[in-house]
Order: sequence, then C-alpha cells, then structure tokens
Amino acid sequence: MIRCLIVDDEPVAHEILEHYILQTPDLMLAGKVRNPIAAFAAMHQLQVDLLFLDINMPLMNGLDFLKSLKEPPAVVLTTAYAAHALEGFELDVVDYLLKPFSPERFERAVSKVRRVLAGDKTNVPQPETAVDVPFLMLKGREGLEKVTYSQIRYIEAAGDYMKIYAGPQPYLTLLTMKELEQLLLPAGFVRIHRSFLVACSAIRVLGGNRLTLTDGTVLPVSQSYRQQVMTAFRQE
Repeated sequence: MIRCLIVDDEPVAHEILEHYILQTPDLMLAGKVRNPIAAFAAMHQLQVDLLFLDINMPLMNGLDFLKSLKEPPAVVLTTAYAAHALEGFELDVVDYLLKPFSPERFERAVSKVRRVLAGDKTNVPQPETAVDVPFLMLKGREGLEKVTYSQIRYIEAAGDYMKIYAGPQPYLTLLTMKELEQLLLPAGFVRIHRSFLVACSAIRVLGGNRLTLTDGTVLPVSQSYRQQVMTAFRQE
C-alpha cells in the first residue's frame, strides 16, 4: 500500500483528493493537514510514501517546505497555478496536477508514482504541464468554444443564466453559480457577492464596498463576502 498525506489549505481539495485516494485500491490515506507546519509533525508520526502537496498555503510555501525535507517521499504537486511547475520539477517531484483535475489525470499521476517507488525512474514520462489546462466549453457566436479558466475575468448571475466575461462579449451558460464555484474557487477565483464570482488575478483595486478590475470594470462587494475577498486579494 502507498501511504498518502494530503497537504493543502483548501477543504474542497481535501474532499476531492480523499475521494480519489479511497477509490484507488493500492492507496491509503495516512493523514491530511492544512499547512506545511502541521505536515512536519504528521510526517514524524506517520509513515508517508506519497505527498499530495499544494504550493500556495499559509505559514509556509509548499515548495519551501519541500526544499526543507532531507529525505522527501514521492511528491505530486496539486495547485491552481501552472507557473510554479518548472521549479517543482527541479525538485524532482513525480508529477504536477493542475486544479481542478480529473480522476483519469489523477490515475496517470499515481501510475508514475508507482513506477518511481518501484525503483524505475528512467521510464517515467515527463510531467504533463500543457495538456491539462482547465477550460469550460461555452457557446460562442460561431459555435462551441473552449474558454480556459485563465481567460475568465468575472462571472455574473443573470436570471436563469450565468454571464461569463472572458472576451469582448460575455458567454451565457446554464451552469449554476454553485457549480461554477466548485470548479473555479480552487483555481484562483473568489465570490464577492451573491451575483458575482471574480478571478483574483483580475482585481486591481479593492476599496470599501466595491472593487475595480484590471479592465476598469467596477463590481460590488457585499459585506458577507468582504473578509474572504480581502484574504484572496492579499494572497494574489
């Protein structure tokens, strides 16, 4: 059995990884923690063969944590930010899962881990950095279009539809706000209002009960979401 430790500050990520691990016969969930400091303690108490490691976390960066380990176990990075992939590979991680990832992509990463733990490092395929860019399939003027998460600036509730702003004209989708939250919150988005979901990277100014995006769009920030918006804005 491959004993796994989840190190991630997002509850949704814990749920998804735990589900995938429990569905894989030769994986065992040894533990799950929310930050690298807790991971240090867990690794002293538990036998860990594989880390599913997030990068952007409170208290300590996941890559800094990895650098601090004298004899790290096998590591699969799990993060919403593809920009960190190269540095991770230089630290000999086995693979890099870009959130949100599918069960099939998870299984491919685990297959690589199996080969590494069996001592066969020469035939492990190179980490897949370009093929798993997450996207939504949305109806455009000329038909269905792939819209990557990184293209999306914000989303607005509009009656039975959601307006997705990722270009000159908004796309319309019947996906619910809850469904979009489940997809996009782990990928660097934040809910700012009951009617708006915004890419953290698109926020230029946050002030009072509103924010301004990099394209000049001004959106309302409701009091109930203000604290989480502040936290996301500071971390961006």
